[in-house]
Amino acid sequence: MTKSRKRAAQPPTRGAPARVSLRELERALKSAADPKRAASVAKYFKTGKGEYGEGDRFIGITVPVLRKIARGHVSLGFGDLQRLLASPIHEFRAAALEILVARYARADESRRKRIVAFYLRQTARMNNWDLVDAAAPYILGKHLIARSRKVLHALAKSANLWERRIAIVATLGLIRAGETAETFRIAEKLLADEHDLIHKAVGWALRESGKVSTSQLVSFLQRHYRRLPRTTLRYAIERFPAAQRKRFLAGDFTRA
Repeated sequence: MTKSRKRAAQPPTRGAPARVSLRELERALKSAADPKRAASVAKYFKTGKGEYGEGDRFIGITVPVLRKIARGHVSLGFGDLQRLLASPIHEFRAAALEILVARYARADESRRKRIVAFYLRQTARMNNWDLVDAAAPYILGKHLIARSRKVLHALAKSANLWERRIAIVATLGLIRAGETAETFRIAEKLLADEHDLIHKAVGWALRESGKVSTSQLVSFLQRHYRRLPRTTLRYAIERFPAAQRKRFLAGDFTRA
């Protein structure tokens, strides 16, 4: 046996990521599929004609199982991840995003920039709310903690529903770092949005901002009360006592 063959036959260095293939990941995902669950989930994610998830295909994998499979394949390259994100199968796209989140968390600064750039080129593939919510705060939001937020304002003006949702959901990464100002700015830009999924996302982000500063949240709600979609307001005030929620819904913020 030649010296080069001896090296090739040796086990990988301890601590190095195992080499995996896209085909292996796809096989693992398909083996975890549950057709009965797929039918139920497809209804939940509104895949019918004219609904926001129209045409999306599910194979029925639970989130914990999908996450475990995906995290075992974090060494896949950007080309493989792009192919996953181009798949018509929802869970394949979800797995790609789980891998990106895991890679961002352990990457150095240079690699993080590449991951974010790749993420922003793939936003058209994040075409359901769970795909947005699973990655936006942990990749884009976290990355912008010490950077310009211009990209969020550009996304907030997008004609694409999912890019607008990315804009507000990404600010959860900033909120977790103790910052609320950008959430309020993006929320204000989206108050006139007509889609219920944006109303819910804005309300969710506002509610979380209240964990950092209750007074700032109440002030925002009072200033914009007449413009706030009812769904947004209800989500934003979920953490308040029932009596206080009732007053807020009536526009009374005097005893906040």
